[in-house]
Amino acid sequence: MRWWVPVVLTLVVVAATYLLQLLLLGAAALVEVGMFGKDPADTSLTPLTYVAKDLSIILLAPLTLVVLARAARVPWRSALRATGQFRWRRLGAYLGLFAVLMVAVNLALQLVHPSPLSLFAVSGTTVALLVMVLLTTPLQAGAEEVVFRGVLTASYASWVRAARPAAVVGIIGSSTLFAVLHTSADPWMIVNYLGLGASTAVMALLGRGLEAPIAFHVMNNVFSMGIGALFADGGGIGQDRGAGSAGPYMLLFLLAEVVAVLLVWWIERRRST
Repeated sequence: MRWWVPVVLTLVVVAATYLLQLLLLGAAALVEVGMFGKDPADTSLTPLTYVAKDLSIILLAPLTLVVLARAARVPWRSALRATGQFRWRRLGAYLGLFAVLMVAVNLALQLVHPSPLSLFAVSGTTVALLVMVLLTTPLQAGAEEVVFRGVLTASYASWVRAARPAAVVGIIGSSTLFAVLHTSADPWMIVNYLGLGASTAVMALLGRGLEAPIAFHVMNNVFSMGIGALFADGGGIGQDRGAGSAGPYMLLFLLAEVVAVLLVWWIERRRST
């Protein structure tokens, strides 16, 4: 891969991320404010803005794959797996495994940082949000894995010839951009985004494909957004990422990421022997 290809890919991802969010979330906000009278200062995610947010990320994947294929002159399938073949059964197995892990993590979270029961409510908005979480969040999480782990990790790694240093460069580069584009001002959230990016990149290397990282990212986001919808007092999902919005309890998610990496290492090692 030529040295400038990762630069082009980075510029495309950054520009498309902000442009798609501006267009889709802006259009959704105009509809809600103009037609439904939503307070313009309310930034919570309703079913419409939730779909707009997810769609802006989902569209990144095909766009990035097209740029990769044209600029690097490689098959777009190379971003999905070393052999170019996606393993659906393996994805399903990892989805089940990581669902159990997320249940355990979120139960532990309720012990150290419980959600206020007064905020638990099920309204029509809640049901619609839960449907959207189940329908679009897996695609959104999968798209992020294709872009950041499938395309960008490998592209940054191409700057270094030696395999291990190349892997380190790829992981650091893609994880840093992943965290930056989530635009959080809270240090605990930033560390968690870095951890999520690095851990899923390691999973992709261990499994020689995106099945494990996609499964983990999907379960992480589905549980997070699903719980967020249930504890939103019947309204939209809050998305506060400002300073002080998180705390040390985020270490539980970092622990889950470490456990997930160890599980993938153990499973893939058994499969190769």
